[in-house]
Amino acid sequence: MLLLPKFDYEEPKSLQEALRIFSELKGKAKVIAGGTDLIVNMKKGIVAPACVVSLRRIGPLSVVDTKKTVIEIGSHVTVSELASSGFLAAALPVLAKAAATLGSPLIRNRATIGGNIVTARPAADLPPALMVLGAKVELKSKGKKRTVPLDGFFTGPGSTVMDDDEVLTKIVTPGIPPFTGTDYVKLMHRATLEIAIVAVASRITLDGPAGPIKDARIVLNAVAPKAVHAVSAERFLLGERPSEELFTEAARRAMDDASPIDDIRGGAAYRREMVGILTKRALSKALDEVRGRETRGAR
Repeated sequence: MLLLPKFDYEEPKSLQEALRIFSELKGKAKVIAGGTDLIVNMKKGIVAPACVVSLRRIGPLSVVDTKKTVIEIGSHVTVSELASSGFLAAALPVLAKAAATLGSPLIRNRATIGGNIVTARPAADLPPALMVLGAKVELKSKGKKRTVPLDGFFTGPGSTVMDDDEVLTKIVTPGIPPFTGTDYVKLMHRATLEIAIVAVASRITLDGPAGPIKDARIVLNAVAPKAVHAVSAERFLLGERPSEELFTEAARRAMDDASPIDDIRGGAAYRREMVGILTKRALSKALDEVRGRETRGAR
């Protein structure tokens, strides 16, 4: 039986108090949100913080703010709230869909969007969806605040640009432009409680109802040390009118952008092939979403 190491526990009532704790402990504290990763890693001896800091009593971190020109999601919003939100299903459907694939209902009820990001797992579900949306994260410490594009946030497995005294407070994403569709496709051995073998998030924006494509984003998951853009596939799509043939070639190029490894969940060659299949599927579904939005808007 694995036991937790000894640690102090703090439950600040304000963000200022939490930031003071992190400043004083100088890297010896860890945030606990849902605890779905931290507790497991502490039992395994991967991390041994002197202090665990819960943010659950800091109300603003659990709010989705839709009153601004951008959408701000507090870092403590749970994955189940993302998946079940009617507003997000309409405004950011790719995020709601990715959230619905994460773990089981019990895990989604505990896990938070901030926790899924800062753990920097190569197969985490939410970062790819947020990256195709152009999301940024707000980081705060006692003496400063900065905003970092999610594309530049991850540096490797379990590694980010965050300093030891920083807390991720919110995720900021613009709304989806007109004539835009998105999708998230995830390959798993089982329907639930499964880490992705391969996953692909997509986004295409057309320059009018019939195209051409003026913006394309494809983010590959679980096939590199971190979620990565299929850059050559994205560039290939720009300026072209969407078609099955176009998506087939983009999918082939996305395969070259992946750098998978062999592990217990699948071989590198298999993963690379599935990148192609899932990329074409994700692009096709994104186009279907564009057309669906047009149809609903015409009613």
